[in-house]
Amino acid sequence: MKTTKILTVLTAFLLIFSLAACGTSKDNKKNDGNKKAEIAALMAMEPGTRDEATELHQKLMEQENAILSENSALWEKVFLSADKGTAMIEDGGNYGDFLLKTIDGAKDQFTADELKLLNEGAEQIREIEGKLTVLEQKFPGCGKKPSDGDMSVPAENGKPTEKGDLMKFPAFDGKDLDGNEVKSSTLFAENTVTVVNFWFTTCSPCVGELADLEALNKQLAEKGGAVVGINSFTLDGDKTAISDAKDILTKKGVSYKNIWFDSKSEAGEFTSGLYSYPTTYVVDKNGNIVGEPIVGAITEKKQAETLQKLIDQAIANSNG
Repeated sequence: MKTTKILTVLTAFLLIFSLAACGTSKDNKKNDGNKKAEIAALMAMEPGTRDEATELHQKLMEQENAILSENSALWEKVFLSADKGTAMIEDGGNYGDFLLKTIDGAKDQFTADELKLLNEGAEQIREIEGKLTVLEQKFPGCGKKPSDGDMSVPAENGKPTEKGDLMKFPAFDGKDLDGNEVKSSTLFAENTVTVVNFWFTTCSPCVGELADLEALNKQLAEKGGAVVGINSFTLDGDKTAISDAKDILTKKGVSYKNIWFDSKSEAGEFTSGLYSYPTTYVVDKNGNIVGEPIVGAITEKKQAETLQKLIDQAIANSNG
């Protein structure tokens, strides 16, 4: 999924370049101050609803595209120098980190002034991507335009829905990595709490926390709960990805269930909308997502403490 994403992004931005008109250096300098001020204002906004988050998400994406449209000839050289066979996000970083790494790898192609422009732009994009990630995790699906129905009210067919402060985890009919059927309708109902961890095979922080998640799974088992892993590379039952994932899980001594499902399903689209890894959700017995997702490895003390509070709340919800 990550590898194809970089190709999609590159294609989209190269199209932007072909349509964008080149302004004069005077115009660019004049607009730079206004652009920075506008971005700063957007970054300071804290939306309270999904609609507000969607609007802010769109405006931030427009700012990101504007940065890439300026000095388009330079950015095109950056994208053309990127390794198309490399995943855009290998270590849980964001797109700005990818750009900075690519610029550094191609720095011999640019003058000092050109490098300054590119690095400043990439830094701005990194900040924007960080804000986008927060929005996408707090308001899942806000990066996509609503299609049918209002996502702020209960929907059918397992779509992510909100009711009060609760949102249903998207439904799925999938399988574990050994081919056994797994359905969300029974998975969550069987547990007092389910900790759902999204990861992928080449994500170092993801693999680094597997042992901690295994220990957590054993602790939760005593309370009727469980950890469930979802490796984004294994969606659609990719045999090679499943084999790679199982190899890592075996080496790390992981015994908890890992599952996959159709990428075009509601749960699949939900997974495709995640841009930071690892990301962990806590789900109660009724299939409701409790609180906000844990973005980043749970090996950090503060992350672990936050996760425990969500687990306690989920168990309370299930027993209530």
